[in-house]
Amino acid sequence: MFTGIVTARGRVVYPAAREGGALRVASPPGWGGLAVGASVAVNGCCLTVTGLGGGHFEATVMPETLRRTNLGRLLPGAAVNLEAPLEVGGSLGGHLVQGHVDGTAQVLGMDPEGEARWLTVLLPATLGRYCVPQGSIALDGCSLTVAGLAGDGAGGATVRVSLVAHTLGHTIAGGYRPGDAVNVEVDLLAKLVERLAAPYLAGPGTDAPR
Repeated sequence: MFTGIVTARGRVVYPAAREGGALRVASPPGWGGLAVGASVAVNGCCLTVTGLGGGHFEATVMPETLRRTNLGRLLPGAAVNLEAPLEVGGSLGGHLVQGHVDGTAQVLGMDPEGEARWLTVLLPATLGRYCVPQGSIALDGCSLTVAGLAGDGAGGATVRVSLVAHTLGHTIAGGYRPGDAVNVEVDLLAKLVERLAAPYLAGPGTDAPR
């Protein structure tokens, strides 16, 4: 479990699309206290550490993960957001993030406003319904607040979030450009509520959970 508070940026050494899905990421010295078998979030995607050494860690990225996330698009030298798992008793500074990426969104624009920037992304139609104004969303593993929301039909949903100077300087968000793909994890509670409520909303003759 993670919180969406990115604590470091790493650099891709070997991309996941090569060498049988092995992803190698250079991380800051001593960062994260990682061990083989531990979890780590890379651009918001929970991966298992399979190797350590020389200021880097390795993780095997499965084909389904490559299809669902932006990890397969990363080239050597690409910057990535990193977060170590939440420890029991640790501070929940963002929101509950599983590291189970739902899909990717497309960056539409980065518009300055003082020291902040408005980030606008287009979510697939299958994910837009889980977003609400002032709700939480994780983009590339960064916990953000939905400040604007438009559309949730077949054309998808446009989501706007405000990025403060700290986020721009300490995550990869400062380098976003229109057309970039960002990993999206929508609110876990919204998905659970929908799943549990579906039988009741379907009408008579359906089996509702007891």
